[in-house]
Amino acid sequence: MHKVGLIRVLTTDEQPLLQLHGRLIEEAFPHLQVRSRCIPDQPQGIYDAATEAVAVPKIVHLAKEMAAAGAEALIVSCAADPGVPEVRRELSLPVIGAGSAAAALALALGRRVGTLGITAEAPEPMKRVLGTHLVAQSRPAAVRTTLDLLTESGTTGIFAAARELKERGCDVICLACTGLSTLQIADELGRATGLPVVDPVIAAGVVADYLLRRGTQNNIKLGRT
Repeated sequence: MHKVGLIRVLTTDEQPLLQLHGRLIEEAFPHLQVRSRCIPDQPQGIYDAATEAVAVPKIVHLAKEMAAAGAEALIVSCAADPGVPEVRRELSLPVIGAGSAAAALALALGRRVGTLGITAEAPEPMKRVLGTHLVAQSRPAAVRTTLDLLTESGTTGIFAAARELKERGCDVICLACTGLSTLQIADELGRATGLPVVDPVIAAGVVADYLLRRGTQNNIKLGRT
C-alpha cells in the first residue's frame, strides 16, 4: 500500500466532500491509500489569479506537513496546478498537478482536445501541455466558481458546453476543473457526446499509480509546470 497526500483547494469541514477525490482514486487504484486535507479560508476554492496567489503559500505549507507525515507522493487537486512548481522546489517526492496530468492523458486519447472548466480559458499548465492540440475551450454559462457547478443550471450548462466542444471538432474532452470530478460526471458526458472525457482527479491517480508502482518516488522530478 502506497501513501498519497491529496490537497484540496476548496475549504470544507464536510468530511465526505473533503475525502471524495481521494476515495475516487482509491476505488480506481486499490493499492493507493489517499489522505486528503484542504487549505484554510477558501470556501469558494480557486477561480482566478487572485485566489490562486493567496492559495499557493497555503498549499506549500500543507504539502510539507503531509510529506513529513509519510506521504510518498502528493496530488494538488486543482486543474490550475497551483503551488506545484513551488512544492517541487521544496520537496523531493513526486508532486502531481491534476491539470497537467489530465492534459497529458488527453493527448494519449486524441489530437484535437477541448477543455471544459469554470474559466473562459484553460489553466496555463494545461495549455502548455496541450500546445497546438488545444483546439477549443468552453465553460458552462453562468458558472464562475466550482460551487456553481453544483446547481441545476450549472449541470445543464456542463452538458451544453460539452456538446459545443464536439460541434467544434474536438475528438477528446479534458475536464479543466476538479469540481467536475466532484460531480463524477465524466462518464455521463462521454455517453452524451460519444467522445472520451478525461477526469483530472483520476488522471492524477494514473500518474501517482505509475510512479509509485515503478518505485521511483525517491529519485524522480516531474516536468516543471
